[in-house]
Amino acid sequence: MLAERRHQLILRALRSGGPAAVTDLSEQLGVSPATIRRDLVKLEEDGLLTRVHGGAVVDEGDQPFAEVAEMRVPEKDAIAVRAAELIKDGQSVLLDIGTTAYRLARQLHGRRLTVITSNLVVYEELADDESIELVLLGGMVRREYRSLVGFLTEDNLRQLHADWLFLGTSGVRPGGQVMDTTVVEVPVKRAMIKTGDKVALLADSAKFPGTGMAKVCDPGELDVVVTDAPVNAATRSSLEEAGVEVIVAGKVQT
Repeated sequence: MLAERRHQLILRALRSGGPAAVTDLSEQLGVSPATIRRDLVKLEEDGLLTRVHGGAVVDEGDQPFAEVAEMRVPEKDAIAVRAAELIKDGQSVLLDIGTTAYRLARQLHGRRLTVITSNLVVYEELADDESIELVLLGGMVRREYRSLVGFLTEDNLRQLHADWLFLGTSGVRPGGQVMDTTVVEVPVKRAMIKTGDKVALLADSAKFPGTGMAKVCDPGELDVVVTDAPVNAATRSSLEEAGVEVIVAGKVQT
């Protein structure tokens, strides 16, 4: 395998699964640990990742939507199916920016709902579904991430109400704080939280702890977390202490 191809696969693995050990990357790519270590040195020199003890981590930054959409699709679909079961016909649903919200939108076809979003891919998915009343928020277009952000988006949200907000994240800290890597999205997410009666966080297992330098909210502002795998003990304890229901796709943790 050419070094350039290995580098692409290493970055994809780190972005989809969070920090990874040299041994794990070696097994995934079918090369020696020494080769992986040399690759990590080169990628760090290029500013594409940070080496940590035994492995490496990459800041997801502002990845293009198309790239993120290909990652962990089965996990996102499992979350989406379970999240859709929380919604009752006739309710208003606010869908956040991000790929998991898009997978949820795919589960809503044919239902009598009002869907509010600044996610352009959600809009495109539901635009022709006449059973759904669709509200597209205004704002500045972020072309690479197919979303609308800015003060216009926030102003629109202050004029609306939703029964449910389904929120995305780039990481959840052990204390239950919801984080994001993209600072420009944080004010929109905070405005969405104020708009929704109930807030459900959609987070696959790679988001515990995931990444993110900007705090979106504390656990007490969530009602539900929907994930695809059991949450680590520290985070689960923090969420439960804040009164958050943790739902694992296919079952509810009690």
